[in-house]
Amino acid sequence: MEQQWERVQDRLRGEIGDAAFRNWLQAIRVVDAHSDAVCLGVPTRFIRDWVVTHYADRIREVWAELSGTAMEVSFVVQPLRRGASGLAEPDPTQIPEVVTLAPPPAAIEVPTPEDREAMPAPLDRRFTFDSFVVGKPNEFAWAAARRIAESDIPPFNPLFLYSGVGLGKTHLMHAIAWHIRERDPGRTVGYLSAEKFMYRFIRALRYHDMMNFKEQLRSLDVLMIDDVQFISDKDSTQEEFFHTFNALMDQGKQIVISADKSPTELQGIEERLKSRLGCGLVADIHPTSYELRLGILESKVDQIKGEQARADCADIVVPPKVLEFLAHKITTNVRELEGALRRVFAHAQLIGRDITLEGTQEVLHDLLRTRERHLTIDAIQKEVAQHFNIKIADMSSPRRARAVARPRQIAMYLSKQLTPRSLPEIGRKFGGRDHTTVMHAVKKVEELIEQDTDFAEEVDLLRRMLEN
Repeated sequence: MEQQWERVQDRLRGEIGDAAFRNWLQAIRVVDAHSDAVCLGVPTRFIRDWVVTHYADRIREVWAELSGTAMEVSFVVQPLRRGASGLAEPDPTQIPEVVTLAPPPAAIEVPTPEDREAMPAPLDRRFTFDSFVVGKPNEFAWAAARRIAESDIPPFNPLFLYSGVGLGKTHLMHAIAWHIRERDPGRTVGYLSAEKFMYRFIRALRYHDMMNFKEQLRSLDVLMIDDVQFISDKDSTQEEFFHTFNALMDQGKQIVISADKSPTELQGIEERLKSRLGCGLVADIHPTSYELRLGILESKVDQIKGEQARADCADIVVPPKVLEFLAHKITTNVRELEGALRRVFAHAQLIGRDITLEGTQEVLHDLLRTRERHLTIDAIQKEVAQHFNIKIADMSSPRRARAVARPRQIAMYLSKQLTPRSLPEIGRKFGGRDHTTVMHAVKKVEELIEQDTDFAEEVDLLRRMLEN
């Protein structure tokens, strides 16, 4: 189990970055383990609460993905001391604060012991339609989700939502469930991750309880499965999911599925299941635009102040230029954006300083430096040149032929969106061009994205290729 936890840590380090990993996950150790459960020790209550709020679900997902077994993960507060070797180790003089299951954040519905064994997972009360910020990249998926939530009869079935990490799939699924529950309490809605579906299926097989498992799922009016890609290469789980899917469809029940790719691009999924998943409405959530990110940040400021009303957070002011800076620099996903904002808030609250642009840059220096190191203008030029089948030298040449000029403008636009470089710096990388030329290129590409759907999809594809 310790080796398995090290593999999980390695995966999470790559996802959240070295700095966040050192702050929150590096000190966690395996305290106890069984065939289907593992207990992790954390050094302080504060770290435990943060890990449970921000990383617990992902820890379970990665563990299941790497081991093929769904594990029940609990946490123990176990104080550390500095050992003879200079490394942190459990302090035997301190009595550990044992927590059987880490308590969910106050904003999340707390399940009873019976609910923990029930099929549907608890819903996050923060994830409603009212708290979902709508913009051009996600308006189609949002509209489809609203239609599902407001209809008594499935308007399209299934609804398949897909996008990269942290762009709002799970938020929309929870919002659908909350809206249906409020609108028609008599309808039964079941939301669960594909990991939990697999775990319950394996558990039912082990305890010869398949009839109850099938009945729980097939009696639902609305079934929602999140991150269906996690059942890839799990043949028996896919078989059961396939039959459950067909049974609910035959009864006219609503099904909502989410994944990180479109049905046709899912790897390790049977062709017949891919066909079923794509037979309804497939809605893609595109990467966020600057305007959408700014709107999300403004919404998150109010949310954080509401969550921490008792922690003297109400008087903290976030200057607009700080929000604009974050919206420009952090473009990957909403989770990373929110995490950066919460980090800035926490720093201001704990240190007692006003939030400023300079202070924000200092607090997030590791995150910004990591992003700069991962993606360069050279890499963008190379990817765009290969995509349009032109020479990399054309990026810096004076040629104005449209076949060269348009890709060059796209590369400038992506350099502005995906790197922290200034306009003059970008111009210098494109043959010493003036910053006004870069501004013109960015504006032109933005206009074409608004006017031409095919062009927008092509730029979006390039963005995805560069960010992955």
